[in-house]
Amino acid sequence: MSLMKHIERGRAARPRRIMVYGTHGIGKSTFGAMAERPVFIQTEDGLADIDAERFPLATEFKQVIEMLSALYTEEHEYQTVVIDSLDWLERLIHAKTCRDRGVKSIEDVPYAKGYVFALDAWREVLAGLDALRSDRGMQVILIAHAAVEKFANPETETYDRYAPRLNKHASALIQEWCDEVMFASYRVLTKSTDEGFNRKRVQGIGSGERVLKTTERPAHVAKNRLGLPDELPLDFRAYAAFRDGETAQPVSDQPSDTNEQTTNTAQQPTEGA
Repeated sequence: MSLMKHIERGRAARPRRIMVYGTHGIGKSTFGAMAERPVFIQTEDGLADIDAERFPLATEFKQVIEMLSALYTEEHEYQTVVIDSLDWLERLIHAKTCRDRGVKSIEDVPYAKGYVFALDAWREVLAGLDALRSDRGMQVILIAHAAVEKFANPETETYDRYAPRLNKHASALIQEWCDEVMFASYRVLTKSTDEGFNRKRVQGIGSGERVLKTTERPAHVAKNRLGLPDELPLDFRAYAAFRDGETAQPVSDQPSDTNEQTTNTAQQPTEGA
């Protein structure tokens, strides 16, 4: 039979692979808990105040694999698996790599190959998640904390940006695997005040509004394959509306309390948090 008859066209609706990273306490885990029938694989103890179903805290890498295997082989009605968090999972992976290589620290692996060897364990996790997605129809949400990294852009000078708090090799592997990588942050406004003599003072003002940044900018790593707007509310329902082809409520501008107090003031969103 000719393969030409099996050519397909159009978007295929498949469960999404999502990474959300951001600062402590901003609402990343709550985002995961709002997904469709979620179950958490927790590698850090941070879900006590969230009403969500979860496996016992994983303290070894093999336990994470056992939990993925249970979701694959046993009967359940969960539709989303949430790993919370990747950076604590990385600690378990590094511990496994050290045991396998007979060293005390991953830095002790000769020729700085420890982080490369750790990718084998990361690929094992991603393979398990792929199986859940393909064979059990489960959506995947990966939670990570944020860190500021130096980015050597060949077209400009080196600058700082937010990125997942992971080793660069692991981070690149996971970001490539994900459909969406979104940065959770507080929306920040800037106030520019004319102080005279051609001098301006720029001040950052936190609006308190929590948003997801979905498109890469100099200040942060991000990507999406859904054509999302640059910002979404930090609310899974807003993301799901776009995922499902519905209309989501756009992020609204927040009025500034200082707008009436200072003249010659312009406000606009900044890229960072």
